[in-house]
Amino acid sequence: MRQIIEHFTDDDLYKFTMCCAVMMNYPRTQVKYRFTDRNDTRYPAGFADELRKQVKMLEDVVITDEEVAFMRRSCPYIPAWFYSYLKGYRYDSRQVRISQGDDGRLEIEFEGCWSDTILLEVKVLAIVSELYYIMTGQAGALDYDAYYQKSQAKARRLIAAGCSFSDFGTRRRASFRAQDTSIRAMADCGKAMGGPGTFMGSSNVYFAMKYGLTPVGTMAHELICAIAGMYGPQMANNLAMETWAKTYRGALGTFLYDTYGWRIFSLNFSEDYANMFKGLRVDSGDNYKELDMIVEKYRSLKIDPRTKQIVFSNGLDVDTAIAIQNYAQGKCIPSFGIGTHFTNDFEGLRPMNIVIKLVAVKITESWPFYCDTCKLSEDAGKYSGDRATVERFLETLHLPGLQNE
Repeated sequence: MRQIIEHFTDDDLYKFTMCCAVMMNYPRTQVKYRFTDRNDTRYPAGFADELRKQVKMLEDVVITDEEVAFMRRSCPYIPAWFYSYLKGYRYDSRQVRISQGDDGRLEIEFEGCWSDTILLEVKVLAIVSELYYIMTGQAGALDYDAYYQKSQAKARRLIAAGCSFSDFGTRRRASFRAQDTSIRAMADCGKAMGGPGTFMGSSNVYFAMKYGLTPVGTMAHELICAIAGMYGPQMANNLAMETWAKTYRGALGTFLYDTYGWRIFSLNFSEDYANMFKGLRVDSGDNYKELDMIVEKYRSLKIDPRTKQIVFSNGLDVDTAIAIQNYAQGKCIPSFGIGTHFTNDFEGLRPMNIVIKLVAVKITESWPFYCDTCKLSEDAGKYSGDRATVERFLETLHLPGLQNE
């Protein structure tokens, strides 16, 4: 089996920016992650063995001088010391446990120092997705010439509609080549059309470097989840904003607010943070209702929402992005992060619906126990974490409990 991940920066920018924040603020924190397949996929026999080999291969993937030079130019907000850390970083397959049941279901867990394990998630998800199509024989039937044309058509529609959009599709891509093809097509289209919309770049640092684009991204839910596990969910958003502000001093100012729902975030979103952060990212719930609540919150703080960027990234396709663009114009500065629809949209191919979530945390390695944590999405039924933890967090935040099954 060929090696699927060959480049250190074949990863999303938010993993690097969060890794830097973790090293500065939580250098001894230990964590556990767990894999979930929302499609309940039955993987081919021997899949776990092949996946272990691919994870072992990651140990030979190191950052190059070219990649460091690109990140220094494109990400000036990242402190210089962090690149010294990345040069010495090596993946450790011992931190990854992989098993497969007789029924084909896959189990993956990570455990270790947060600043080490944080860089595993996106790469392992991308490997799982591509490896599945290889081992089920579907990869050989993918028509990349047609996919280039299909991707260009998507970009043309978005640009013509005035949308500012980015690729967020690394984690569940059909293949490395699929993401490469999609980004190349959209970059070519962006250069040819010249507006009114804009292809802003990619969350994938390697492809941003390859095509001369801007690497895009800030943070993921895991930052708030880990802080909630350590200190409680009531003030997790506030502590996360404080951590982010201390690390980046006003740069990377788009906050992902929905880890524990709008209500508790809004209570934590004071005027100083609302002014400091450039905007917010909508990643769950009803996009229109979420935007209306955001607009109202800014207005209540005497801040013009039209000066704030709102990034929409909740399972978008071209049609939904254009509809949101039309609704959001004049209310905010809308932009769009589109993932699976860009990198896994082949005819007859069912996209994977897989995630790896941080589920437990302890403040230092000396603690004898972990504290469980969870994520409470604005989408009903998409809570992640064990049931008892979810119920405890819901009660703590004075939210309705789970329905009895």
